[in-house]
Amino acid sequence: MDREAESRPRRVLTLLGRTVLLVTVVWGTLAAGRFAGWAAVAAAAGLAAAVGLCAAFLRATREQRPLPAYLLACAVLGAAWLADTGQATLLADVLWYGLAVMALVRMPLAPGLITAAAALASYAAVTTSSWLSIAATVGGITLLGYLLRLDVEARATSRRLLAQERAARAAEAESAALAERARIAREIHDVLAHSLSAQLVHLEAARLMLDAGTDREQIRERVVAARRMAQDGLAETRQALSALRGELTPVGEFLVELTGRERAALTVVGTPRPLAVEAALAVRRTAQEAVTNVRKHAAGARCSVELRYQDGAVELEVRNTRPPRGRSAGELAPGALAASGSGYGLLGMRERAELLGGTLVAGPEDGGWRVVLRVPA
Repeated sequence: MDREAESRPRRVLTLLGRTVLLVTVVWGTLAAGRFAGWAAVAAAAGLAAAVGLCAAFLRATREQRPLPAYLLACAVLGAAWLADTGQATLLADVLWYGLAVMALVRMPLAPGLITAAAALASYAAVTTSSWLSIAATVGGITLLGYLLRLDVEARATSRRLLAQERAARAAEAESAALAERARIAREIHDVLAHSLSAQLVHLEAARLMLDAGTDREQIRERVVAARRMAQDGLAETRQALSALRGELTPVGEFLVELTGRERAALTVVGTPRPLAVEAALAVRRTAQEAVTNVRKHAAGARCSVELRYQDGAVELEVRNTRPPRGRSAGELAPGALAASGSGYGLLGMRERAELLGGTLVAGPEDGGWRVVLRVPA
């Protein structure tokens, strides 16, 4: 048993009990008038030696040193026999009782039982009490040692469970911190990836227009759009950080702004309700990426966004029609911007949905493209 694991009141009570026991033994041994002169000096020396042996035995068992503990147990047993021979019966009885109890409490079970049996047998061999009194004393000492052993084992088990619980909490806190870092990294990555991809779309369009000798005003529109995308990216970054703190613009308002900016049709089905942060972010990022892909791969196609609130889930559908075949002067051919961007948008959307226990389906439909996200909410 570690002293650090004991409470302060328990240590105080233990020290007080030992002090009372020591005073009782000293008083009962030396104050009874049995010893005088050199006999009293010898008795005091023997008492001091017995106390030293008991302290060494307790220390060896506390530090779990088997061999010194066994040798000291034999020494205490011998000291008790010497005390009884020298007429210090109280000291002898206390040594036998204490050795039996401490052996049962602190030593391994088999050696403890042997030591306790030797101590109690020694007491029974020399006492003048009746067999009924001897049986009661031996049974009481054995029961006391057994109960104290159970108490020590219970407290040791409690300490182990507490240590395991603390370790589990520390591991859980570390895991939560790592998950939060991954979440922050994913959000910032998605925001920057979308923003930069959108800027690249417009800048690449401006470059192609310059190569084709397009009107300056149309090129300027593309550059201005890229600048607006950069501003939107900064705003989205701030919104992502706010979302990580639990502050987020409602999904409906965000989709109104997005579809208005991209000239897409928006439909909301069901009763709008607040969504969890992760689900709301998934809807936002998927809508952004899908609309950007329409602009990138199907310039000029009509785009529609539909948000459906269902029982226990929310569903987002983004679809676009077939891109127009003909184009006016200055317009880019459909798919001319397909090479811009990272190419990981669809994969990122699917991974985000799967992390939330949802699904994402994307594929061609009637010459256009359709993206459907469904997440629990």
